[in-house]
Amino acid sequence: MTSDVYPPWIVLHVPHDSTTVPADVRSQFLLDDAELGRELDRMTDHLTLAIFSDPSSETVVVSSTVSRLVVDVERFPNDIDEPMAARGMGAIYTATSHLTPLRRRLLKDEREWLMQDYYHPHHARLEEAVTMAVDRYGRCLVIDCHSFPSVALPYEMADPSKPRPDICIGTDDFHTSEALAAAFVSAFRLEGWSVSLDDPFPGALVPASRYREDGRVEAVMVEVNRRLYLQEGDATPLPAFSETAERIRRCCRIASSTI
Repeated sequence: MTSDVYPPWIVLHVPHDSTTVPADVRSQFLLDDAELGRELDRMTDHLTLAIFSDPSSETVVVSSTVSRLVVDVERFPNDIDEPMAARGMGAIYTATSHLTPLRRRLLKDEREWLMQDYYHPHHARLEEAVTMAVDRYGRCLVIDCHSFPSVALPYEMADPSKPRPDICIGTDDFHTSEALAAAFVSAFRLEGWSVSLDDPFPGALVPASRYREDGRVEAVMVEVNRRLYLQEGDATPLPAFSETAERIRRCCRIASSTI
C-alpha cells in the first residue's frame, strides 16, 4: 500500500469544520452577530476538511453540514450519556466556550427538530460509510479529524498555561489497538512534531451500532494544534497551510497503511 493515498477502508469523519448557522436556527442564540462570530472562531475546527481530505482521492468523507454550535454530531444524543452535557455542551449546546449562556431555553419539539434535521442524518451517513467499508474490505478505520486551540478555552477546565502538543492522538480502549495508536504517534513524531496520546482530548468515534461491539471497526482521533496552520485570532490560514496539510495527510496515510 502506497502512502500516496489512503487505504480504501478508511472513512474520514469531520464533525466540527462547518461555520454554517441556518437562518431558522439563528434566533435561538443569545449572542449578537459579533459575539457569535467570535464564538465560531473559537469553537470551529477550521479547515479540517481541507487538511485531512485530498480532493483528488476517492476516500469517503463524512462531514457535518452545520456548525457544532447548531448541533454537535460528535456528542452522544442523550445528555445522560454525554459527560460534556454537564458543561452545557451536549449534542445541543446551551453554553459558550467561556461557559456563558449561548441559547435561549428550547422547547422539547425544537430540540427534537434539531436532532432530526442534523444529528440523525449525519450519523446515518456515517453508518452507511462504515458498513460499506466493512462489507467490501472486512474492516474499517474511522479517522476522526479535529483541531484544537493552542491555549485551553475555559470550557475545557484545563490549565491555560500548560504547553500543548502539536498533535494529539485520541484513542478508544476497544476500537483503537496499541499498534494503531503507536503507528499514528510514530508517523507524526517522525515528521518532527510533538505528539501526545489522549491529551488534551481523549477518545475516538465510531457509529453507535458498532460501538464496543464490532472489532472490525477501528477508530483513531487526530487533533491538530491550530497554531500549526492558522492565525488563531481571525482563523486566517498561514502561508504554509497547503504544505502543512499535505504533511498531516501523509502522516495519516502512512500510519493507516501500516496496520
